[in-house]
Amino acid sequence: MSFEEACEVTCGPGTMFEYTETEIDGIATNVFVHAPPNIGALYGLAAAREDEFLIYEDERWTAPELLSMANRIGHVLVNECGLTKGDRVAIAMRNYPEWIAAFIAITSVGAVAVPLNAWWKADEMAFAVVDSGSVLLLTDAERLDRILTSTGETRASLHGVRTLVVRADPPDQPPADRPANVPLQSLADLLPDEATMPVVDVGPDDDVTILYTSGTTGNPKGAVSTHRALIHGLMSYAARRAAETLRDPPAEEEPETSVVMLCVPLFHVTGLVPVMLGSVLGGARLVMTHRWDPDRALELIEREAVTTFIGVPTMSWDLLEADTFAERDLTSLRSIGGGGAPMPPELVRRIDEEFPNGRPGLGYGMTETNAYGPQNGGQDFLERPTSTGRTIPIMQMRVTDPDGNELPPGETGELWFKGPSLIRGYWNRPDATADTIVDGWLRSGDLGMIDEDGFVYVSDRAKDMVIRAGENIYCAEVEAAIYEHPAVYEAAVYGVPHPRLGEELACHVMVKPEQELTEGDLQQFVGERLASFKVPAVVTLVSESLPRNASGKILKRELRDLAVAE
Repeated sequence: MSFEEACEVTCGPGTMFEYTETEIDGIATNVFVHAPPNIGALYGLAAAREDEFLIYEDERWTAPELLSMANRIGHVLVNECGLTKGDRVAIAMRNYPEWIAAFIAITSVGAVAVPLNAWWKADEMAFAVVDSGSVLLLTDAERLDRILTSTGETRASLHGVRTLVVRADPPDQPPADRPANVPLQSLADLLPDEATMPVVDVGPDDDVTILYTSGTTGNPKGAVSTHRALIHGLMSYAARRAAETLRDPPAEEEPETSVVMLCVPLFHVTGLVPVMLGSVLGGARLVMTHRWDPDRALELIEREAVTTFIGVPTMSWDLLEADTFAERDLTSLRSIGGGGAPMPPELVRRIDEEFPNGRPGLGYGMTETNAYGPQNGGQDFLERPTSTGRTIPIMQMRVTDPDGNELPPGETGELWFKGPSLIRGYWNRPDATADTIVDGWLRSGDLGMIDEDGFVYVSDRAKDMVIRAGENIYCAEVEAAIYEHPAVYEAAVYGVPHPRLGEELACHVMVKPEQELTEGDLQQFVGERLASFKVPAVVTLVSESLPRNASGKILKRELRDLAVAE
């Protein structure tokens, strides 16, 4: 069955994923006919589960246990904290089970969840809490310590924000500049033994999340999603899986229950929507780690018979290069992939060849699309390793020139998205919203093209494309060539200023342990594969991992600053 035929069957009339066109804020948009009105209705489906749902390191949580905690937190939010519909609640903690329970509770009672980057410093967390107008902060001990040891100005900005602490007791003496009527309390001390989730009338156009995006300059922007957008992101992923199952039915020995390993943060849209919420609603078991460690991840994959590994491409490299890779039984793995960055073709090949049963996969989405976008996997990915795949019809995509005119297949321009999973805008940023969302289309800021068969190819971030003497250089293409070198562990390509050429190509490369590589060797290797103007003129070889953010993306701006300083 072709991809188009599978989509037609999956999303046809009378099916679970039947879709139609309707107006959202005056814009004609495809929507699923049977989409529930709010995320709480989908949680209701999970209430029927009796199985083990969550493994956090050596802790084991059944679905009823997790939902019971969510119900009790919902009771506390409404009856103890006075939370009302539309109030914002910030979550600042690492990937704990309580993170998931808190999110379910917040979004069930009509409040708006504001996940904070757990890597942020205190002033960054304070900015997002204040910017979103959060009335309540749920935090763990590590994040609380950052806040309490921060400047008085930062602490003062959180006046009026009630704080509940997870997995730790608050200090006996709160900071002197924190009002007595805004206490620090332990969440566990407030939870009743049993409770039911308070009932709140929530509609599809009510806000449900504010996810802060990493800005290239200035403070991050809060991307606001409605219940409709979040639900359609989840249903789009489910429809895509159903279509792919029609194209490539699983073997008889496929396990009945999917076991998904979550290695990206829950505050990141990939960890939150397709992985965590997708597992809650799809009946999968979720495996989480305290922090990223490839050897520990391999141990858990073997122990828990993980079927799906989701991370950024660098994590897949880490697994393949780990000392214990060859020692572990990894036969349970069926899919190894994720998103957040391009997957070099060499990595696609190695995943397919070195994991016993695992196939490579990649998705291309954004915070602003609730992670959903084109996906590539299996044989399609092996045949088109530089493509990020295709999307089901609920999501439309196009390529435009700088003036917003649509370009024909095969031509490179800016990629635009249109669909029901898009955010409604940026919190209190009407100008940024107007710049990004145009007549219902979301400008991605990414350069790419769509071929005649609908496969999407992402060249680079528009701001990251290097223009050398008038020639456009896509960093992802050069990185893919560098990754083919057997001594390369990870690489990042970027532009640095040049007085005559405008920009010059530069790169940082981490060399594998016990391997040797020189600048000249690398330049010759790339020159044999790409045009001479695409060969990095500035090469920095290092033996340690390149700096990454909390989502696992390499921090090119930091590397660029280092190269310029040298």
